[in-house]
Amino acid sequence: MPRVLIADKLSPAAVDIFRQRGVEADVKTGLSKDELLKIIGEYDGLAVRSATKADKDVIAAAGQLKVIGRAGIGVDNVDIPAATSKGIVVMNTPFGNSITTAEHAVAMMFALARQIPAADASTQAGKWEKNRFMGIELYAKTLGLIGAGNIGSIVADRANGLKMKVVAYDPFLSAERAVEIGVEKVELDELLARADIITLHTPLTDKTRNILSAESLAKAKKGVLIVNCARGGLVDEAALRALLDSGHVGGAAFDVFVEEPATANVLFGAPNFIATPHLGASTLEAQENVALQVAEQMSDYLLTGAVTNALNSPSVSAEEAPKLKPFVALAERIGAFAGQMIDVEIKAVELAYEGEVAQLNTRPLTAAALAGVMRPVLAEINMVSAPAAARERGVTVTESKQDDSPVFESLVRITVTTTMGKRSFAGTVVAGTPRIVEVKGMELDAPFSPTMLYVNNQDKPGFIGAVGALLADARVNIATFNLGRVAAGEDAICLIGVDQEPDEGLVGRIRALPHVKEARILRF
Repeated sequence: MPRVLIADKLSPAAVDIFRQRGVEADVKTGLSKDELLKIIGEYDGLAVRSATKADKDVIAAAGQLKVIGRAGIGVDNVDIPAATSKGIVVMNTPFGNSITTAEHAVAMMFALARQIPAADASTQAGKWEKNRFMGIELYAKTLGLIGAGNIGSIVADRANGLKMKVVAYDPFLSAERAVEIGVEKVELDELLARADIITLHTPLTDKTRNILSAESLAKAKKGVLIVNCARGGLVDEAALRALLDSGHVGGAAFDVFVEEPATANVLFGAPNFIATPHLGASTLEAQENVALQVAEQMSDYLLTGAVTNALNSPSVSAEEAPKLKPFVALAERIGAFAGQMIDVEIKAVELAYEGEVAQLNTRPLTAAALAGVMRPVLAEINMVSAPAAARERGVTVTESKQDDSPVFESLVRITVTTTMGKRSFAGTVVAGTPRIVEVKGMELDAPFSPTMLYVNNQDKPGFIGAVGALLADARVNIATFNLGRVAAGEDAICLIGVDQEPDEGLVGRIRALPHVKEARILRF
């Protein structure tokens, strides 16, 4: 039974989901780092919110950890590169709190427009400053969205309901999607020039950090209102404070800050500034939703291999997982075959999918194949870490698909480009079992054995008997023996599955046979 550690407070209903699905769930919240380090090695899964830090030390100590689930969208508390390099899938729940976060942004807009926090404090202090708090209507104002993804589109929908004009800057927003969600797609400079209110709904990346910089904010309309319920660091806080003081920015409302907990901040005390303590996801509905969602996702992965909302691995639905399983095994083994046949620098890897397999989700297959190709030089690599490792090393990875396969129902072909040229290998699945069917352009049909001998020779009489005799003399039993050749007397190969591990002396004697071009041990 898989074991999951719930290290932050989750709904009891989430704990029930784990247990009902057949996953043992231990709830241990408030652990110190030392306490977490001592026990994390016992678990297959780690469920967190934002309090527990799954840093590189924790991940290094997690000997059998397979998945980290974040109940919520932000994963700042998880070292994703460290998890990826160790083959740990990192999941979040990006949709469970979308409505709640969008509503908080809209609430902040209203609070700014009508100066509600300041008016509340004044009234409860016994003052009646009716003339002091002159607000503005949101009706007919232009709202500028920076980021029009899931949350941004919900804000746009609410703003359209308020009869606002909505413009959006998002490099990934298509013209068709813009029409669908009721926004006008614009560039950032145009948004700054037109928006009466700007609200941010984008992740924090190198490209979005300080997207509202001093320079950008200076281009905004005088009196603009700024709302940030997305991520601290999207706005230059010091620059915003200066513009709030000067009156160029009419007001700002922040739920997130560069440093949190924000017990002190340059924006605190600024005129018409509203702050909340990262409450975007803080509703009963959202907390329940993300807890249930993370429990379902982690259970699916641990029990079926289904991957949902992963940040470092291709998604695989529960329906896809059983169909993909034999092809993932095939791709990994063909990749391993290719990787063990190559002794020079790899420049590119091409995956070609033919027949029925081309209709499947092939991203996990490509990841598995890359892991196989790269394992001879990166022993700890896996299908989670392989795509990132390939990118880091400048290996170009491409996929192609063809609906029909001339011979097989499905065929997977790997072509590896090296500094010495190209080598190609192909395989298929027969009755759920991976088989290799092409090496060096020669057809054969061989199952994979844990240990195999690969021999490339010129096809001459007596060769098979000579190899068999050498194996017999070394007391190495032959489990399978499969041949491929171009034509009689020409280039040929044999793949020999063996029950005992051949030593290098035996392989050397095979290499010394007449007409042998290459011989090596392959392990799967």
